[in-house]
Amino acid sequence: MADSVQGSGSTGVPPGADAGEASRPRKSSWKYIGPGIVVAATGVGAGDLVATLIAGSKFGYTLMWAAVIGCVVKIALAEATGRWHLSTGRTLFEGWRSLGQWTTWYFAVYVVIWGFIYGATAMSSSALPVVALFPDGPSLKFWAIVCGLVGLVFVWFNRYAVFEKVMTVLVGIMFVVVVYVAIRVGPSVGKSFAGLAPVLPDGSLLYTLGLIGGVGGTITMAAYGYWVNAKGMTNSSWMKVMRLDNRVAYLTTGIFVIAMLIVGAELLHSANLALTKGDRGLIDLGKVLEDRFGTVTSKLFLVGFFATSFSSLIGVWHGVSLMFADFVERFRRDREGAPVELGTAAEVAAGKREKSKYFRWYLLWLTFPPMALLWLDQPFGLVVVYGVLGAFFMPFLALTLLWLLNSSRTPGEWRNGILSNVLLAASGLLFVVLCVQQIIEVFNK
Repeated sequence: MADSVQGSGSTGVPPGADAGEASRPRKSSWKYIGPGIVVAATGVGAGDLVATLIAGSKFGYTLMWAAVIGCVVKIALAEATGRWHLSTGRTLFEGWRSLGQWTTWYFAVYVVIWGFIYGATAMSSSALPVVALFPDGPSLKFWAIVCGLVGLVFVWFNRYAVFEKVMTVLVGIMFVVVVYVAIRVGPSVGKSFAGLAPVLPDGSLLYTLGLIGGVGGTITMAAYGYWVNAKGMTNSSWMKVMRLDNRVAYLTTGIFVIAMLIVGAELLHSANLALTKGDRGLIDLGKVLEDRFGTVTSKLFLVGFFATSFSSLIGVWHGVSLMFADFVERFRRDREGAPVELGTAAEVAAGKREKSKYFRWYLLWLTFPPMALLWLDQPFGLVVVYGVLGAFFMPFLALTLLWLLNSSRTPGEWRNGILSNVLLAASGLLFVVLCVQQIIEVFNK
């Protein structure tokens, strides 16, 4: 199977292009920033922000160092994903396929069940701030359906370039609102710097692991390489550009996390206030902000809440649909013995995956079947399977990247160095611990 990944010798250079020119390293430039912003915005959902707020409310600034380490871990994982796509000219799913049939079965089961549950979660999360902004309007279910349909129509009729622009606007709104609220509550600079010293207060271990591994860490990290390709980057000449893009994105994520920790520490910890777990915790925070700073700040925060949730919705609608389309296309080609036309990374860059029927099938799967869960309690068995599969995905991603990038599947120049191996191994171990924790929580519910 290793030969099937490298065998075509594809560099991701479109037919007719000068190979020497195409392989010449591009200079890092801010004008290429985009895929990283998309993956960061998609990975940071409302539930992640609530978890960060709760950590700040319980332990103040003490766990600031964990947010910084978490940022480094995400940079390493996303860089590894992008490096695979650019160095091989192949997509991540092709890499997984080269490791054996078990990866295909795992991904197939995961992406179907995860998409079914996540679709309802994303629609509800996006609807919550809308209901809070317009309390006399339609119900949560109505707005959830509207958000899902708007996401479907937007992704269905637009390609990556427009999608990226809209995501960048949503990130801008998120960034301005979160930083504004953090400044408004009055951060303590001295305590912030003191929080960079690694300390574990009693009872903080799970919150620490969650901060390091949870925020911005979902299946959409695996979609990063697909978005890099969709941007038009298909070979190793784009490596420097990809690395700049990735670092900017996760530094932005780090600022989000630190800002929310500040809000938790200053607004909630000092007043001994508690939030509801999950997305509804942000509604609680909106009420606290209204009492403390007035209606304008509260409404502005709810707009930022919507930008956070809806960016995750359309990010998944686009990114995971890309992955699903690649999965089905590769599976079909393996069964029929059909040739690859350009090299799979180049096919993603050419928009072939976004135009495929498989992309649209998964879009429909994310949107319509999950609407049933808006009326029904999620069946316990389905929740258990979803929780277990979800817990296993990040260890799966970290450890398979470690495998792929230390093997002959990756060109020698772009295999892991010592630092990459340490970071990927550490993140893999971290996610295994978080996986066990999540499975225990699922079965204790």
